[in-house]
Amino acid sequence: MKHVDAAVIGGGILGCFTARNLRQWSISTLLIEKEDDVCREISKANSAIVYAGYDNKPGSLKAEMTVRGNANMEKLCAELEVPFDRCGSMMVSFGEKGEQTLRKKLEQGRANGVPGLELLTGEEARAREPMLSENVTAALYSSTTGTVNPWQLGIAAYENALQNGCEAWLGTAVTAITREEEGYRIDTDREPIRCKYIINCAGMYADWVQAMVHPVPVELILNGSDYIVLDSRARKPRHILFQERENGKGLTVVPCVEGNLLLDSPARPLGQPWAVSAGGLEKIHALAPQLLPELELEMTIRSFGAVRPNPRSADGKNLPDYCIETPAPDFLSFIGIKTPGLTCADELGRYAAETCAEYLHAEKAPAFDPRRRAIPAMKEDPDWYEIVCRCGNVTKGQIREAIARGALTVDAVKRRVGSGMGRCQGSRCTLKIEKLLEEYRHGAL
Repeated sequence: MKHVDAAVIGGGILGCFTARNLRQWSISTLLIEKEDDVCREISKANSAIVYAGYDNKPGSLKAEMTVRGNANMEKLCAELEVPFDRCGSMMVSFGEKGEQTLRKKLEQGRANGVPGLELLTGEEARAREPMLSENVTAALYSSTTGTVNPWQLGIAAYENALQNGCEAWLGTAVTAITREEEGYRIDTDREPIRCKYIINCAGMYADWVQAMVHPVPVELILNGSDYIVLDSRARKPRHILFQERENGKGLTVVPCVEGNLLLDSPARPLGQPWAVSAGGLEKIHALAPQLLPELELEMTIRSFGAVRPNPRSADGKNLPDYCIETPAPDFLSFIGIKTPGLTCADELGRYAAETCAEYLHAEKAPAFDPRRRAIPAMKEDPDWYEIVCRCGNVTKGQIREAIARGALTVDAVKRRVGSGMGRCQGSRCTLKIEKLLEEYRHGAL
């Protein structure tokens, strides 16, 4: 029987940041994740945007955390050695109805305290972003919007949590939760756990986890979305672009920190989780030329599907704020944390940790170190000169370092060092990486 102060259920980006923040306190922490690696599900299919905060309802916790999370992102990424690009964004419209929406979002952003917002004419927008269509009539410019690799950020938070004494059980499924006199018993397919406090970060399964022990007053609806990735050599806009349409947000275009261009379709009914829909891809191909007529869609190298949780109240209405459930003083649930979940992951994790610390009367941990070192690009070692992934210039040394840090699959290596993400999508390096993994399993690495 394992005994800890706090158990975090779910190893997505939110669970990783919650675990990291818990270790800023004298709270023994166990992170439980059913997959063989962190950031495997909702966190793996993400638009990679650090939002400014003008989309959120004034006075909401979501608005407050988004503005603060955006402002703190440089410091956070510097601590964790993760690339961050504050490239700015434009939400563009194609007529008067769309312009009304932009004016409303401008007012909303100013009410939320979002800096760097400007309403541009179509000509002003094209002067800053020459690839935009001549049909664009206006744009809401945000100087603080940025982009970060969501895998790298979540994994960095996870590694930093481990450095600071967090324990992680990967490949471990929670099977039951039982209320006890002091805390909870968590049954898993590994061994039972007793804890004083539970933080539920189970993403698309968060309602199911809470229902094991407490009522769930909200319904979690799962939507889907489709993405395509363009090669790094494709012509790219300078800014993140949002296409405002009369019936809601259309295409989203993101110039990623890795150099690729990411195109995100509007939300759709889920269908098969993680599967790409033909309709979603067709919509991207239809909308992209309206926004960026010179976009080189023929340079697509990959497509993938995403799952997006959407909490609804008992009467079926979408919730305008984060759904944070506290059905008991020693149980906190994040249910359906959707956009801007990436922007607010550290803020939400801090909120959970402070709430837990207050309940447990915990003191600050004086030895907490917020710094995490990234896998370096080069070392004075022959392995760091041997290229394995030629598309991304990823070396044998970097791959070995990723494996040493816990990457036990080709996909896990990819999320840490970017192998297999280039034009050939791993066709030339996958077998080499599998061989290195096999050597590690047999103690030869």
